[in-house]
Amino acid sequence: MIYDNKDQLKKGCEAIIAFDDGDIRLLDEGRFQGKLIDDLIHTVVFSPDPGTRDAAAFLIRRGATALGIYSASIQPLYEAMGRKEVGGFTVPAINIRGISYDVAQAVFRAAIKGKVGPVLFEIARSEIDYTQQRPQEYTSAIKAAAVKTGWRGPVFLQGDHFQMNAKKFAADPEKETQAVKNLIWEAIEAGFYNIDIDTSTLVDLSQPTVKDQQRINFSLAAELTTMIRDLEPEGITISVGGEIGEVGGKNSTVEELQAFMDGYLEELKKRGENFKGISKISIQTGTTHGGVPLADGTVAKVKIDFDVLEKLSEMSRVQYGL
Repeated sequence: MIYDNKDQLKKGCEAIIAFDDGDIRLLDEGRFQGKLIDDLIHTVVFSPDPGTRDAAAFLIRRGATALGIYSASIQPLYEAMGRKEVGGFTVPAINIRGISYDVAQAVFRAAIKGKVGPVLFEIARSEIDYTQQRPQEYTSAIKAAAVKTGWRGPVFLQGDHFQMNAKKFAADPEKETQAVKNLIWEAIEAGFYNIDIDTSTLVDLSQPTVKDQQRINFSLAAELTTMIRDLEPEGITISVGGEIGEVGGKNSTVEELQAFMDGYLEELKKRGENFKGISKISIQTGTTHGGVPLADGTVAKVKIDFDVLEKLSEMSRVQYGL
């Protein structure tokens, strides 16, 4: 069922949810996890009334919390990986672009069956636009799926490629920067506690030195990191990622990584002594979003440069603790 207004929504929650001083209590967990959670997420996505959509999203979020399902940052795990205290595994990051509630259920069922640890559910700035999934809707779909499948514990939501558009930045830097800042604020408000900043689109290879080529990239990355630290909830350190090479561009180098990280840390220190920096960095190894289409309609086989990956990964861990 899709609730058209708040009165319908409240009636549908009778004997299942109690409203208690701005919060809720679950009176019947089985019915909440059964049909009601389906109705709530369908209302978030399809209700014609914005207020009803917001109310349904609130009920999903608070109901999930009551069941021990909560947004979390993967920062502590990445820090432990950087210190080589844990390793030998990867953390899958899954971009869900459609039927998100159903796909996320499949992910949670597989994770429960396989006794899998952390899984990141992410969505890029571009995907938010063309799939028409704002952060609140995406969070609602993932948490509703967690409720439906019986998942308990942390849910890792990530803003993937919160990217500067190079053409828009060239035309109006302040406007484009503010657009990304607004999205970061919206995402954190929705429970995204992992955010990948991507200002690598602004790398200027025409500059004479590697540091100058990376200057706008690391300066803006530091500015956005500072904003994230100001907005993050008390007790949570949002995991922030950076990027030195745009996907589809030339492969990254050790010199570029060092120039970015040294410049980034310098800029971050200017803004405050205690701001925690990025916990990971993305590099270019030969891949392209969507692949390289050929004339016959097939996709070219991509040669990934694992030597680049190995060298830059080792440097990131040893010199910068990433």
